[in-house]
Amino acid sequence: MSTVVRFSPDLGRWLTHNLDAGQAPHALVATMRGKGMAERTAQAIVAAYLDARQRGRAMPADSIELPDEAPSTPVARLAPGTRILACDREIVVHSRGEDPVFAALGNVVDAEECKALIDMARPRLKPSTLVDPMSGRDVVSDKRASWGMFFRLGENDLVTRLDRRLSMLMNLPLENGEGLQVLYYPTGAGSEPHYDYLAPTNAANRESIARSGQRVSTLVTYLNDVPDGGQTVFPRLGLAVSPIRGNACYFEYGDDNGRVDTRSLHASAPVTRGEKWVMTKWMRERRFVTASMTASIWQEA
Repeated sequence: MSTVVRFSPDLGRWLTHNLDAGQAPHALVATMRGKGMAERTAQAIVAAYLDARQRGRAMPADSIELPDEAPSTPVARLAPGTRILACDREIVVHSRGEDPVFAALGNVVDAEECKALIDMARPRLKPSTLVDPMSGRDVVSDKRASWGMFFRLGENDLVTRLDRRLSMLMNLPLENGEGLQVLYYPTGAGSEPHYDYLAPTNAANRESIARSGQRVSTLVTYLNDVPDGGQTVFPRLGLAVSPIRGNACYFEYGDDNGRVDTRSLHASAPVTRGEKWVMTKWMRERRFVTASMTASIWQEA
């Protein structure tokens, strides 16, 4: 786990200027401590600037990741055992890990539910987008060649039933969940390694985190059997989950203090034969509130 430490761009410019002028790093740390900054934080920021200079990389803009001093074993939200009762269905736990929290699950959805979701999603598909880290805007990217759409929470009877089931399985309140997303990957499509948690590098992400807290867990449920390819790959864990209809891949990456786990890096391997349909559920620390919902609240006040 690590904590994202944010600092002002003015501090970054001050560090760059003084390092260029030959100031000793320990003297810069002492000055930062004199301004009220914790010693460990000051040392980490100065070390990040020194490392960037030595490697010829861009200096940190306004944040660094500070590893936890004494990582503790994560407390899983996912219930223990080999079978989990989730509202109207018993979920089978094929495998699980504790650090980081990860599980391969079965019997999450049945064949009829998979077909109904695909049929409802197909006419609403649009080219998938990625969030630009600097602007916070959704942009179509060649890093993800899939198509996708979102259902509103409780949009119809099936979606309502699934929202409730997945909320109980993921062990967080229904209101903490974002709307179900359905993704379609045609032959040859996949996605590059990415994180599901929100990086606070732009105003849109920072505002979303302020409203609803950070994303803390993901459930990727496979809606069809993929003949070849399409695995959900975790390169830092050496794991790959095969897309089998009704099965799911669950992983946690955020705690109650807003810290995130970079080991949750994952990707969708290219589909080499057939096509791939998945349903994704993201959970937040708190009730999920969109920007439009916030505007509506203020208009009604």
